Amino acid sequence: MIGNPLKHSFSQGFFNDKFKAENIDAEYVNFEIPTIEEVKSIIKNNPQLKGLNVTIPYKEQVIPYLDQLSENAKLIGAVNVVKIERTKKGKTKLTGYNSDIIGFKNSIEPLLQPHHTRALILGTGGSAKAIYYGLEQLGISGTYVSRQKTSSIVLTYSELNEVIMKAYTVIVNCTPVGMWPDVDNCPNIPYHLLTKEHLLYDLLYNPNETLFMKKGKEQGAKVKNGLEMLLLQAFASWDFWK
Repeated sequence: MIGNPLKHSFSQGFFNDKFKAENIDAEYVNFEIPTIEEVKSIIKNNPQLKGLNVTIPYKEQVIPYLDQLSENAKLIGAVNVVKIERTKKGKTKLTGYNSDIIGFKNSIEPLLQPHHTRALILGTGGSAKAIYYGLEQLGISGTYVSRQKTSSIVLTYSELNEVIMKAYTVIVNCTPVGMWPDVDNCPNIPYHLLTKEHLLYDLLYNPNETLFMKKGKEQGAKVKNGLEMLLLQAFASWDFWK
């Protein structure tokens, strides 16, 4: 995996446990790199590499270094899986995929009810874009929420009034706010306007129940963390590499 920082990463332990359990002769290694330019030397100096996971802040920055993108990765504009193929002449072909969208869709779909037709997506990064298109594919229209107004499909936190909160009954946190050790913080939404009609999905999984989730649960909302999504996107990554 490439990213910075990687201390929080779940993937190394997950994949190495998987390889051991299934007697697969492979090793999963983290490359914590200061800039995306380092990816070139990683691929060059590690000829045995078959693929990479990509995490923050490089899901969008990695795209210019790739030879082609899957349809979902093109649509989203972010990549979290790279497949590396090498020719006998030593040339490499790098294909970018997005397994976040697969993991998210498969995780949230069983929780959706007919009244879940609109979603607020907290954050505007690579993960948020995957969530936007994943929801769209599930028939739910999404609107980003950010601290700054950057386009017509972005609301600011200060604009989240009673009318908007009633209309948007799915809220997905794609920000790192509330992740360990920052467990006493949460996204700045009007939690008092949440109801039992709301579904709050947090991409974070450490802690198991974030303050965002706790505040939602107190108002009767259905809540879920991102651990299942993480597992499902990891399974999808392996499918791309095989």
